[in-house]
Formats: sequence, structure tokens, C-alpha cells
Amino acid sequence: MADYTFTFARSARRELENLSADVANRILGKIQSLACGPRPPGVVKLQGQKNLWRIRVGNYRVVYSINDAARIIDVYRDF
Repeated sequence: MADYTFTFARSARRELENLSADVANRILGKIQSLACGPRPPGVVKLQGQKNLWRIRVGNYRVVYSINDAARIIDVYRDF
């Protein structure tokens, strides 16, 4: 089974660039781990949203959507 690929919204990329290097690397590592399984333990589906998920990385949250047919994960923001 092929891994998922990632796309980043411009706002998510900008927020990630403004973080310190160690925090940004930790968040990117967690995002990369989603390639093998985009719904790991601890992930939360956002209520009222059709296809938005949230995963916690320390004090930060990464919000993303999953397209299983195209095997793409769209990262919208980390906060």
C-alpha cells in the first residue's frame, strides 16, 4: 500500500516557518508519520466538519483533511 502525500496551505506553511526549529521539526516529524496511517491513536475528528481531523503535538494542534481515494493529506494549519 502506497503512503499518503502531503500538501500544505500557505497559512500552515507560514505558521510552521515562524516556530522555533526544534518545535517545527517535532511537528513535521508527526506530520510525516501520518503518511503511513493518517488516523493514528489520539487523532480527533472535528465535530461539524465533514473531513477535518486534529492531532496534538505538544502544545500545538495540526488540522488536516484526508483524501483516501487520491492518498493525499492536506494540512490546513498548526496552532
